[in-house]
Amino acid sequence: MSRKLALTDISDLREYERERESFRDQIIALKKLRRVSVGPHLTFLFENRDTIRFQIQEMARAEKIFTDEGIEAELRVYNPLIPEPGNLSATMFVELTTDEQLREWLPKLVGIERSAVFRLHDGSEIRCAPETEHESRLTRDEITASVHYVDFAFSSAEVGEFTAGPVTLYIDHPNYDHQVELSPETRGELSSDLTA
Repeated sequence: MSRKLALTDISDLREYERERESFRDQIIALKKLRRVSVGPHLTFLFENRDTIRFQIQEMARAEKIFTDEGIEAELRVYNPLIPEPGNLSATMFVELTTDEQLREWLPKLVGIERSAVFRLHDGSEIRCAPETEHESRLTRDEITASVHYVDFAFSSAEVGEFTAGPVTLYIDHPNYDHQVELSPETRGELSSDLTA
């Protein structure tokens, strides 16, 4: 089965309303495992087929998208965020809650979308790259966006090291120097993306 979503994977709005509550509960539990905070202002949500299906279903519900053409447009936008084997894909949120924080931090964090690095047990490192479809819309010279889409590409040896653990996610931006070790539960969940 392809990892990417097709039109037939997206429920029409009436069908989705019937499954929405249980599906949402599943996604909330899944996102707890797939969400990693690094320091006070950065959170990564590692996407997979289910999280992206939920995003598209919720977008269609909110925007009242009824047509195949409308759903296909959403699929074109969001399918690139579903990782292929050997890759991890994340939505990176710069979490700032006040206008003052936005004015202070968004100019200071230009380039943050290239500053996340996984360090594996053997010392090897995998740096993120911005997702190409979204980069031109989100990257500016003088101020960054509060949401970025990034991808990490692993060799087969690096996949094995990631799975074995431990794994640290760190940020090496000149204005943001933080790191966190992935929990075994999160590492196990993300390993399923790398090895499927």
